[in-house]
Amino acid sequence: MLLAVIAATSESMSSTPNGRANPRPCSPPKIHPETKSSTEVSAGLRSIEHYKQRLPPWRYHARQIILPLVRLETPYLAWIQRSMRTPALDTYFATTANLGTHTFFMIVLPILFWCGYTSLGRRMVHILATGVFCTGFLKDMLSLPRPLTPPLHRITTSGSAALEYGFPSTHSANAASVAVHALLMLNSPSCQFHEPLRLVLKAAAYSYAFSIILGRLYCGMHGFLDVIVGSMIGVVISLAEYAYSSRAERILYQSSWLAPIAVTIFIIILIRIHPEPADDCPCYDDTVAFAGVLIGVEVGGWHYARGGWAWGNPVPATVPFDLQQMGWTVAASRVFVGVFVIFAWREITKPAMLKFLPHIFRIIETHGLIIPRKFFTPASEYNTIPSKLKVDNVMPTALDLSGFLAFVRHPSCGRSVVIGPQSAADAYEALARLEIYSQACNCHENCTKHQTHLSYSKTNSVSSSISPHAVGDDMMMRLSGPESAPIPPKSFWRSSPRPQEVLEELARRPSGVGRREIMESIPPPRVRYDVEVVTKLVVYAGIAWLAVEGNPIIFEMIGLGLGPAPSRVS
Repeated sequence: MLLAVIAATSESMSSTPNGRANPRPCSPPKIHPETKSSTEVSAGLRSIEHYKQRLPPWRYHARQIILPLVRLETPYLAWIQRSMRTPALDTYFATTANLGTHTFFMIVLPILFWCGYTSLGRRMVHILATGVFCTGFLKDMLSLPRPLTPPLHRITTSGSAALEYGFPSTHSANAASVAVHALLMLNSPSCQFHEPLRLVLKAAAYSYAFSIILGRLYCGMHGFLDVIVGSMIGVVISLAEYAYSSRAERILYQSSWLAPIAVTIFIIILIRIHPEPADDCPCYDDTVAFAGVLIGVEVGGWHYARGGWAWGNPVPATVPFDLQQMGWTVAASRVFVGVFVIFAWREITKPAMLKFLPHIFRIIETHGLIIPRKFFTPASEYNTIPSKLKVDNVMPTALDLSGFLAFVRHPSCGRSVVIGPQSAADAYEALARLEIYSQACNCHENCTKHQTHLSYSKTNSVSSSISPHAVGDDMMMRLSGPESAPIPPKSFWRSSPRPQEVLEELARRPSGVGRREIMESIPPPRVRYDVEVVTKLVVYAGIAWLAVEGNPIIFEMIGLGLGPAPSRVS
């Protein structure tokens, strides 16, 4: 039943004899001008039709309400970036952005549990998982683009972040929720830190939040609306967690096995109702991964509290830890062993599930129990899955560790500056700008045909106000800035002193030619398989279970704990 409910498949893929599913292009089909009329080519490549056809009416109308605000921000963001950019700030904001990623929290959160900060770790999981779900839900529901490049330059160390939609910002939600929760804890009566240390930690919380939130604007990854709404989501989540988490924990840990089962079913339902995006967007992958973490933490914590290994204070299922009694060597060894076990679990479980799950899914498909999901190819349309498939970017693999260590040593070498569309959403937004400019040019041509009917003064007024350069500048300033024209050839993006000129060139070409160049400039999305959803859910639920129960028991068994349970004070 679990596999049938959360399996995500799609009819948008086709199979090939070698067993690999080949995805249909996310862009409109290639149409040769000589075989189609100009009207048909334009209609097939119009970006506005793309979202109108792929989104339900209510989602499309909501998108159209917010989209002008997103476009209006671009010239101001470009001005900020041009005014502030320095190599040092590029490195700083690109590096600090990693402190708000899912990868960072996936690495840090288990260590909180192993070092005795069970309550803090559990609350961090709650607010981060909720933030990822809420922002990912809105991203896929509204399918709003990031600020267009050019004029913006995207400064990032992650190749996958730009593939997601822009509104709202998950980084901002994570940063705001963590900072607000830290401030609430530091201001609470139970905080036992001395005042100087408390002030330092408060300053660190503010610095953390502002560095990440402002960095999203500086790096060209988000607009003002993205980070404002994302931050508001994070604040609300933290306030709710601070107010109700203790009560919810009492209900869970004092209940029978029905409570963790109910939590699991509720989370699976949330996964299933996640909106289908208009384009192939990895937001859903992050949602599934954090949903698995939440299941593992709640179920594992509930079971760990009843197993005789855990402490009951200060909260149920607290991992036994005392640095003075253990020493730094044992504490460091616990972290090393715990990380090793988690990586081993992932490296063994993921390929095993990708190998055996397709057979189970094909049997389920024959009974009609699979619930389709776009952009995932069903098991009936492929024979094998590549062994080196990377199903997500949430947590690094063992092969990524060398690159991570190199980035830590030389942060500036790990970042990149990207100019031009990176995703289907970017490309369709670039098409929209091109269409608007083409319409403005057509308007100018029509107006010049009627110049004989106007007086000399009026003619000068009209021609000066709607000349191609003036119209283009006005349109681009109002929609995306004076230098934000979509420029397909990547070499030209960097060499053209005036992207405005490229718009004029593309507008003069046969209809559809420049549009195809834009769509072909983005890399095609990888093939995605239906079994990836269940694989991610199980793998990350297992990682969370190892963090809260599995590894703490292993620590006790290999001599890295505090001894048998009866000798502990609970």
